[in-house]
Amino acid sequence: MENSLTKDIVVNISDKVTIVEVSKATQKFQSEIYLKKNINGTPYEINLKSFLGLITLQLRNGDHLNIRTVGEDCVEAMADVAGYLSQS
Repeated sequence: MENSLTKDIVVNISDKVTIVEVSKATQKFQSEIYLKKNINGTPYEINLKSFLGLITLQLRNGDHLNIRTVGEDCVEAMADVAGYLSQS
């Protein structure tokens, strides 16, 4: 059975961090990393490693997201992604 984690966060991205940087930083993980967001009542889930998917989500500070990581290094991937997307 493959390891997986899920976590709900509220997006709080620093002006200094772009979503492209977040996506590039996740390329080092073996795990798949998914972001899920409701847009006008419809849930959308994208692979964070996909630039096209990121454009679809149009992330903004204050958005509620569900992060799901699946794979051997899912704990490390979750920590990195949650850290990037919910900076204080």
